Amino acid sequence: MAKQKEIKPRVSIKREVPKLPGYIMCVVWLIFTILLIGWVILASFSTSREILSGELFKFASGFHFENYTNAWKSQKISVFFVNSLIYTAISCTMIILVAAPAAYALSRFKFRGNMILQNLFATALGIPVIMIVMPLFSIITSLKLTNTRGLIMFLYIAMNVPFSIFFLLAFFSNLSYTFEEAAAIDGCSPIQTFWKIMFPLAQPGIITVTIFNFIAIWNEFFMSMLFASKQNVRPIAVGLYNMVKGMQYTNDYGGMFAAVVIVFAPTFLLYLFLSDKIIAGVTGGAIKG
Repeated sequence: MAKQKEIKPRVSIKREVPKLPGYIMCVVWLIFTILLIGWVILASFSTSREILSGELFKFASGFHFENYTNAWKSQKISVFFVNSLIYTAISCTMIILVAAPAAYALSRFKFRGNMILQNLFATALGIPVIMIVMPLFSIITSLKLTNTRGLIMFLYIAMNVPFSIFFLLAFFSNLSYTFEEAAAIDGCSPIQTFWKIMFPLAQPGIITVTIFNFIAIWNEFFMSMLFASKQNVRPIAVGLYNMVKGMQYTNDYGGMFAAVVIVFAPTFLLYLFLSDKIIAGVTGGAIKG
């Protein structure tokens, strides 16, 4: 039998015209983003004189790859990068280990105080960090816990657990109860059912919330600036801020933009390679399993 040709839907001009303003906005935003990121990348390969004189696109002196070397070594970006990598990896792991079981228990088991706990986590999402920073700073300084990696990771975990629980509640709520019934028949305890069956089934949501947490922790600045003043414990956002402040003395703008590229590269690569998983995770929670 001859293969049937796929019938492509015809493009209707009447249906597309109302969408034209949206298309124009998307194109304008795309061009703006490409130009902005492209300018920063080009500046990272240029000298300070070329950047300040507006001769960025001429590259009269060639590509200066040493900007990245100087930023990585001389400006201690390597130390800040490794710190952020440690903070982000451990914090994201611990957030999932705390939030996933909590979200599962709140979504699948009915007990006294269930809705109160859910409302408390939802309320925590609306509390600005600035409201708690003063009492938090007073407690931490009295306990002499500032400038410790453990404290930074604890703060990151505590700040992102409410969002992660709230996000994962939808995924566990939409999973069919037949999985748990079958596991109970096979003799699985509730804990075994969660780790062996329900946790893998919620992978789209877990991957998505982990990506969101990674981006939030990697770019976090306010808490880190207050509680990580020593250079050896600073994450990359605070390290970059101090590097920018030091430009008045070094005038190494090429190295500064190289550091900016190093900072946003991990999150950019996450969006580039995992955008489909982010979309699937966000939309998956709205689909009844």
